Amino acid sequence: MKMDERVYRDLFEELEKYEKKGVDISIDGCHANAIQIVTAHMTKEEGTYMRDYDIDRDGHIEALRFTDINDRRQAETPP
Repeated sequence: MKMDERVYRDLFEELEKYEKKGVDISIDGCHANAIQIVTAHMTKEEGTYMRDYDIDRDGHIEALRFTDINDRRQAETPP
C-alpha cells in the first residue's frame, strides 16, 4: 500500500470513530462525514486543512472542524 493510501485510510478510520461517538464533523463550515473529509483531502491539489476541536467541560470532543487555511490566507491578503 502506498504511503498516501495509508494516510487517507488512517484518517478515515479516525474520523469514523469520532462519528460513532456522536462528534459533529464539518469542513469549511458545512457538516460532513468521514468519507467527505477524506475525499476533500485527496482532491485538494494545494492547501492544508487545520483541525479545530470543540471540547466540553469534561474534556470530551464535541465537534471537529476542518478549515482550509490556504483559502483563509488568500481572503486575508490585500490585493
